Order: sequence, then C-alpha cells, then structure tokens
Amino acid sequence: MAKTFNTSGFLAIDIGGTKLAVGVVSTSGVLLSRMQAPTPVTGVWSVLEGLIRLQMQETAVELVACGVGCGGPMTRGGEQVSPLNIPDWRGFQLRSAIEGATELATYIANDAQALVLGEVWCGNAVGVDDVVGMVVSTGVGGGIVLHGKLVTGRLGNAGHIGHVIVEPDGRLCECGAYGCLEAHVSGRSIEAITGRPSNQATEDVKITAGKLVGRALASVGAIMDLKLCVIGGSVALGFGEPFFAAAQNELDRCARLEFIQGIQVMPVGLGDAAPLIGAASLARSSY
Repeated sequence: MAKTFNTSGFLAIDIGGTKLAVGVVSTSGVLLSRMQAPTPVTGVWSVLEGLIRLQMQETAVELVACGVGCGGPMTRGGEQVSPLNIPDWRGFQLRSAIEGATELATYIANDAQALVLGEVWCGNAVGVDDVVGMVVSTGVGGGIVLHGKLVTGRLGNAGHIGHVIVEPDGRLCECGAYGCLEAHVSGRSIEAITGRPSNQATEDVKITAGKLVGRALASVGAIMDLKLCVIGGSVALGFGEPFFAAAQNELDRCARLEFIQGIQVMPVGLGDAAPLIGAASLARSSY
C-alpha cells in the first residue's frame, strides 16, 4: 500500500570521519528525525546506504530532494569525493550513488559550506550576508557566504580554512603540508598530540585550540572582509566557552586593520543539528 504524506521535507545526509548521519528536515528547517552510525574504516558506502534506506522507509514525510554535506576535497557538485578523513573513499562517485539509492535530486557540498548555509537559513547567521562557518571535529572545514551567496570556488572547494597555516614548521597534516590548522586542532590531531581523546582535553588544550582558530580567522577575515564566524563540530562545541573565548581573544589581537576589527565568533545556533539542517539547506536552495 502506497504511503500517504501530510507534509514534505528534505532528506539530509552528513558524512564525516567519525560518524555518518541521515535525517529528515522540514521545509521550515526543523530536524524531524535522524539516525547515525560510526564511520567504518572500509565499507563506508554500504553503511551509509543502509542508513539512507532505513530513514526513507520509516519517514512519514514526502521527500522532495536530498542535500549532503561531506568532507572534502571533492569535484564540483560532489560528483567525486576524496575526504581526507575517509581513506576508503578516493574519487568515490558520491552523487550518482546517492541518487541511485534515493531516486531524489541530490545536492552535495563541503560539510562546512552546508553548515554555514543552514546557519544563514535558520541559525545564528540569519540576516547576515557575509559570514564564515567552521566545523571543528574529526577534521576542520570552512564555508563562506558573501553578499548572501555561497562562495564555491573553481572546483567547489572554497573555504577550506583547515588548511590555513597557523604554525610555521608545525605538525604534518593529512594533506601533506606542515602547520595547517587541521593538523593542530582537529579531534584526531588533538588525540595524537595529547595521547587522549579530545573529549578528555585539558583547559590548556582547549584554549590553545581556540587561539589557533582565532589566528586563522584573522587571516580569512582580512582576505574576505567578514564580520561574523559561526563554529560547530563536536570538538568546538564540546570545548565550549574556553575555546570560544580564546578564539575571540586571539582574533581581536591579530585583526588590527580597521575594517576587520570587531569580527564576532560564536557557536552555531543549531547545535548538533547544524550539519543535517545545513545539508537540507543545500537541497532547499537548489531543487
């Protein structure tokens, strides 16, 4: 018997190095349901496809399109993705795989690009035309909105703030460079540096991570002429006030040109729902 739907919404997918999440988001930006699983070392697509099919089977919402936030880099539109924190995927044909599984028009972007669009839609950046969004989690990503439009760049990878150099001659990053922000403040990097998971970080570790994020933001703010940064991700949100205060203090110290003074740093307004609502915002703005 065919399902009867009383409302419509978007299938939303968030793909990260630690977890895979699939949810349903209403057309007004409310996360209606979600399910997730740890990201396996191999067989990532098999696990993700299972979540997708289960979510679609159980939802009572008519799904009109699918939005996906995924770690990068990727080719434009997510035709192929090669997330640094998912070694199982190198040149993985993500969009065709998801469209084959869902039969929905699918829109894919970097996870932090999705996040910032969600915050502009219904989070802490509502009414702000120029904003950078960050995800500080297993990895570190970024997305930039200028004049109300997402900056995508030549291949769709614009905003990768995790690969701004913050420590000359610093740690080796997964990308092959030394001293990247991601190599010092991501969850995996913090565990490698301290010998324990990021959720057991000391106050000093939280403050140091915030300081390095603020340093990177001073450079991005100067280049892009921004006034607001919203940050999500399990590491940033888990570190809380010490992290955000340190980021703001370092940004204020480094951002000395008049036009970038006063850039504000704050947590995402959508909390841990930000990745999925952000993914839905991709579908909302495109379908």
